[in-house]
Amino acid sequence: MTYTANTSNQAPQSKDNRKLIYGILITALVLTWGYIFYDKSKTKEIVTTLETKISNVDSARNAIQAEFTLVSAKADSLTQTNLQLHGSLAEKSTEIQQLKGNIGTILRKKNATAAELADAKNMINDLNGKINGLFVEIEKLKGENQQLTSSNQQLSTEKTQLTSDKQNLEQNLNKTNTEKQQLAEKVDVASTLQASHIAILAIDLKNGGKEKETTTAKRADFLRVIFTVEVNRVTPTGSKDFFVVITGPDGKVFNEGGNFSTREDGERGYTNKVSVPYEQGKPLPPVSFNWKKSDKYVEGNYKIEIYNNGFKIGESVKTLKKGGLFS
Repeated sequence: MTYTANTSNQAPQSKDNRKLIYGILITALVLTWGYIFYDKSKTKEIVTTLETKISNVDSARNAIQAEFTLVSAKADSLTQTNLQLHGSLAEKSTEIQQLKGNIGTILRKKNATAAELADAKNMINDLNGKINGLFVEIEKLKGENQQLTSSNQQLSTEKTQLTSDKQNLEQNLNKTNTEKQQLAEKVDVASTLQASHIAILAIDLKNGGKEKETTTAKRADFLRVIFTVEVNRVTPTGSKDFFVVITGPDGKVFNEGGNFSTREDGERGYTNKVSVPYEQGKPLPPVSFNWKKSDKYVEGNYKIEIYNNGFKIGESVKTLKKGGLFS
């Protein structure tokens, strides 16, 4: 028995298989392309989102950087204008510089996070507040300094005026003292007493105490000096000293009393000092004293000078003669 294949039925079947395969391939290709388009779109969306985030971060960084730059310049201007800060102001200035350093550290980071930028933003606000506070305190101190400067200027002006017044008062006082001294000197000179009616007697003392005036040297036992003190209404009441200087015929002073000061001749030796009570404006009885030489009197002139208050107020001369055999 002979078997004969039926070719008419196999051909259509093979054709149908190819169509199916093509359909599957086309479907897979379409799906692949669709996935690729979807994946590319998704990636683009992610990239766009990331770019947006990066842009937002950069924008925030730039804004923070700009704000920091402004605040930093404000801080630098404040501290440079007021270089010499002391006490609490210096501490606040240090805090500002430290805060600036912390903010600058964050902003210099290339990959600073949003949280770090937020911290920087908060620190900038804190920095701005500290700067404003420091500015207020500095302005307050400036006002106080201006007030102190004004007060110092006023005190300086008053001091100058007081110094001028003091100088004027000192000049007036010196002038017054000079005038007072001149007046005192005039009063002192005017209060000097004057001696008049000066008499010098050579006394010969007889037996029994009887006195007899003589003119011969060999009979003179002592000299008696008598003078009158004129009334002076300026001289104050009190004890007055009269220094008597007796100079012998040889020109030497009988310096028995010591030395005293004169207004014109400096230190001089004196023979005797007589102190008498004086009442202002009233006359005194004649002043007298006896002076006995330690050895014999010799002939010649005996000069008597009387001083009061350092001035010579009178003088006189007594001449003793040699005398004869029976004189």
